[in-house]
Formats: sequence, C-alpha cells, structure tokens
Amino acid sequence: MFNFKRRAVAAGAALALAATTIAVGAWSFGPGHGSGHGSEVDLQLLAINDFHGNIEAASSLTWPGHTAPVGGAEYLATHLDLAREGERYSTTVAAGDLIGASPFLSAVFDDEPTIESLNAMGVEVSAVGNHEFDAGFEELNRIIEGDEDFEGADFPYLGANVVDEVTGRPVLDPYWVKDFGRGVRVGFIGMTLEGTGDIVSKSGIEGLVFKDEVETANKYARELKRQGVNAIVVLLHEGGVPVTGDTGHDCESAAGTATGMSGPIVDIAETMTPLVDVIVSGHTHQEYVCSVDDPAGNPRLVTSASNYGRVFTEIDATYSKRTKDIVRSTVVGSNTVVTRDVAADEDQTAILEEYGPLAAEAGGRVVGHLAEDIKRGQTRAEEFPLGSLIADAQLWNTAGADTGGAEIAFMNPGGVRADLLYAEGTPGEATYAEVFTVQPFANYVVTLDLTGAQILQALQQQLPSANRSTTLVLQVSEGFTYTWDKTKTGTDQIVADSLALHGEPIVADQVYRVTVNSFLADGGDSFSAFAAGENRLFGELDVDAFEDYIAEFGTAESPLEAPELGRITVLS
Repeated sequence: MFNFKRRAVAAGAALALAATTIAVGAWSFGPGHGSGHGSEVDLQLLAINDFHGNIEAASSLTWPGHTAPVGGAEYLATHLDLAREGERYSTTVAAGDLIGASPFLSAVFDDEPTIESLNAMGVEVSAVGNHEFDAGFEELNRIIEGDEDFEGADFPYLGANVVDEVTGRPVLDPYWVKDFGRGVRVGFIGMTLEGTGDIVSKSGIEGLVFKDEVETANKYARELKRQGVNAIVVLLHEGGVPVTGDTGHDCESAAGTATGMSGPIVDIAETMTPLVDVIVSGHTHQEYVCSVDDPAGNPRLVTSASNYGRVFTEIDATYSKRTKDIVRSTVVGSNTVVTRDVAADEDQTAILEEYGPLAAEAGGRVVGHLAEDIKRGQTRAEEFPLGSLIADAQLWNTAGADTGGAEIAFMNPGGVRADLLYAEGTPGEATYAEVFTVQPFANYVVTLDLTGAQILQALQQQLPSANRSTTLVLQVSEGFTYTWDKTKTGTDQIVADSLALHGEPIVADQVYRVTVNSFLADGGDSFSAFAAGENRLFGELDVDAFEDYIAEFGTAESPLEAPELGRITVLS
C-alpha cells in the first residue's frame, strides 16, 4: 500500500457562481420560518453523510433522472457556498463515514485528502461513523489531531456513545455547541450506530464500547439543556430506508414515490427525547426527508443525504431568542442534487491537482487484464462474480503448505466496494488503483481451523438474527458448494447435508483449513463462528493477494473472465 505525505494546500478564496439547485425531496412542518428580525432569526443547517472520500468528480457518480454525472468535491463545495449566500446563521454538519471505504485517490493517502477537502468545504462538525474506525481508533485520533506532516481535521468528530469500557467515559467529544453570536446557540450531539463494534475489525477498537443511541442522546440532551442550550440536533450514523405505503411517517425521496420509511432509525426517532429538534442520519446510503413523531407526539425532521457527496441536505428553521430553541413548527428540509453545472471550487481543485499526479503514479500500474466486466451483486444477499473471484484469490494465495494450507475461502459481501470494469481506463487493463478500490480496507488474509459444524454455523449466520437484521451472503471459493432453501424457515434454510468440498460432503467433526480476511476472522458482521477458529496464520494484505491472483491468471494472452455462478444453489 502506498502512503504519500504532502504539505498543506495553501488557502485560497473561491467565489461560487450563481446556479440553480434541484430539490429532490422536501418536508415542511408549518408555514415557514422567521423573518430574521427581533426575537426570531433564520437558522440554516447544511448536512452531508457517507461521503467515503469521494472527492474526485468521477463518472461513476450518477443520479436518477440526470444524464450527466453528479457529485465531486469541487461542485459540492460550490453548491454549499451558494446555499449559504445571505444566511447569517448557517453551519455545515455531517453524520459520519466521511472517510473509509474510499476511492484510491483518497485511500492511498490514508484519507488525508478528504479531510483537507472537508476542511476547505467548511464542515464544522461531524459524528463518527463505523468507517471512521476502519484503521482503528489510534488512526482516527491521528486523523482528528494531525501529525508532523498533516494538519488534521479543523472540525470536531463527535462520538457520544463511544466509551472506554473501563471508565465508561466517552473517548471522543460527545457534543459541540455552535455559538452564532447574538444569543443564538445550537447544540449538536454526535453518535455512531450501536452495532459499530460488530462491523469493524475488533483489533482496532479494543477497549471501546458502543452504547445505545437513544439512551446516549437523552443523557446529553439533558446536559445541554442544563447549560441553557435548548436547540439540539442529533448527528447519527444510523438510518433507514424510504418505502412506499402507509407507515405513519410522511417522507419524500428522490424518486418521489416514497411515502414512509423503515429501518433502525424509525424506532430511534420515535423514542428519542423530544428535547432533540432534528435528527440528521446516515449509514444506509439512502436519500430521504421524513417526519417522525417524537414521544410527545410532535413531528420531528429526520433526514439523510444519500452518499458519496451526490446530494446535500438543507434544513431551515426559526430560532427563538426568547426560548433559546428551534421553533419546531417552522422546520423545513430539502435535499439537493450536486449537479456539475456550477463553477468548480478553486480550493478543491487545488487539492485534487496536488494529490492527483501522485495517485496516478501509484495507481496507474497495470496489474493484469480482464476479458469482461466482473461485478458485484445488486444486493449483499446474493452470490456474485466478483465475490467469487476474491474468494478464489484468497484460497489460491493461502493454499500452499507454507502459506496456510487452505481448502476453502469465504469473503464478506460488504468488503467488495467497487466493480472491476473492462472499459475503465484503457479497455481490458486492470490497474492497481482499480484493484485497490475493490478492496480498500487493508485487511489481512487469515487461515484458521474450523470444523464442518462451525462452517455450517457460519453459513447459518448469513441469515437475519437477533444480532443482525439483514441477510449477508458469504462469497465462496471454487470447489465449495451448498444449498440455500428459502422455502424453509430459520437456520434450516441452509441445508446441512448439502455442504460439500469438491463433491465430497463436509463432515461435522472434521477440521478444515479456511481462509477469510481479518475482519471476518474477528467475527465481523456478526459472523462469530469465524472468531472461534484456531491455529491462525496471518498472511499478506487482501488487496495484495487479489493483485497477485489477477497478475497470475489475467494475462494479455488469456485475460481474466468472471467466474460462473452456481456455487450456491438457491431454492425458492
């Protein structure tokens, strides 16, 4: 993995040109906010979430109904500047996953370019998300504080529910108060989802506990109120999904068809203290502006701005200096698509121009050759070619007696972050940057002992349970097969006597050598069966194993093809 350090980009002034934004979803609680005179002022919050280091204006960033690509830090910054024009009381906030699982341009520099971009963009506060912990808590602290070559974040990263398991105290600032002056103060409580510990590598968060979101928000909302801060916004890296039908929550989304919402954010929003006026959410990469009644029965705005900087949220409200609170009936929310028909922000362009050539040098190396697109699935609940290919690569890399003696390999679907496309760059060539973008987490390949019974248990843990509400289908290496019978219920869906290796039944009490990445080896994504594996042998980085496989089997004379599906037989 490459790691380049650089000097800070010199500050420069960039004046945004006027442009028309496109509202893709709005919800209003009442007749409109105050005039800005006397005891009431107009308050503006601009919000993003799940940026994931997408600072470059990539062609892959699209939006429904738009023929041209959208997003890119140069254009997001301009749109935010345009939205701020004439707003005396404005702040820009975020709901986590600003870094981590990033494209090569940012990830290869440990996401320092993204932090510089967000600094220049005017982000003033963010919650941490699960991906802020991808490289561990120590690295997150470096991102926040900086080092001798990197200035760090200009904004506070909040983690009210991230506590030391011994002291019970938060290891990050739990909240931040924006003092606009003239008697206007707004408190922001920032949190990641309670389940963060199950979806990041445990070695990087040792000694940390992730607490319940509602209990945490209620605690710090009371603390803020005792300090005289009555206007309170929660930045929460947990979210929901917009749906059609009557769920009792009025919502709008980009498609214009969603009328309700589902997911964890619903229960959180319905039970969180009424002291909280607005909830800015994330994590699910969805776009919505919703009304969810708080425990007192009053409508409360819940928003999310999709992902990758393709959309931003604007929240407008009246702030009463008399009550020192947001007037809930005036809250208006809307999401705006980040179109590229505006002037590029000069500060953002400078950052890209400095990092770009270094990234091109590091990532332009041709690793191997492709015969066709090798893609992810439409969901994480299915077998897909790229997942099979990665599992094959990890098995090949660790099959030797001296590298692990692996017989089977499994890959978590969420670890596959991009497609390998034939026509990306020079047709047929797979570059290091493209390979890295597929697997950007810097996990190690780990070979361990599992019994046949433990392998069955791992497959059963793909299904929804008390630990996880979604289905996550492990991608399996060539030679391993089983049947998933959806007509059955519970763990019986995984047909126990169907598990086979090269046609031979998997034996419950026989020990097999199994390779997974270090995230799964720690029990990530609630696959606790892997955490019980013994006789562990750590190998190289997963991206290096993948690179080696593509180089070996994707030559110019015999380019790599997408594996055929069918290792998992699905009955429905």
